[in-house]
Amino acid sequence: MVKSLNTKMDMSCKGTWYRNGPFYGNIMVGDNAFEFYNETKLQDYIQIPWDEITYVVADVYFGGKYIPRFEIRTKSNGTFRFSARNSRQTLRAIKARIPRESLRKAPSMGFILKHRFKNLGKIILKKKA
Repeated sequence: MVKSLNTKMDMSCKGTWYRNGPFYGNIMVGDNAFEFYNETKLQDYIQIPWDEITYVVADVYFGGKYIPRFEIRTKSNGTFRFSARNSRQTLRAIKARIPRESLRKAPSMGFILKHRFKNLGKIILKKKA
């Protein structure tokens, strides 16, 4: 059995960790770390201490009414994608533990398309000149 890094739990809910496929389990936000435990396989767990997190990026739709998933970016171990049954409450619990400037909103599809067309125009104009 895995020993939790947290001494006090702020929030716990069912969630999904997207690694190579979906892993279903429980997300726990506590005083020392963000933790995910798989329901069926005990070796599939992750514990991310708060000082290891650089950014939390959330996909936000409909003006914040729907948040399907979020991504935790760490200093040394890469990125981890999660979705929670209560994503808004989970992000509020995370916000209480990390600095406000570490929370980011993922760019929308419209912004990405606009940025790509703008860069495409610059490339075409460079080739003509």
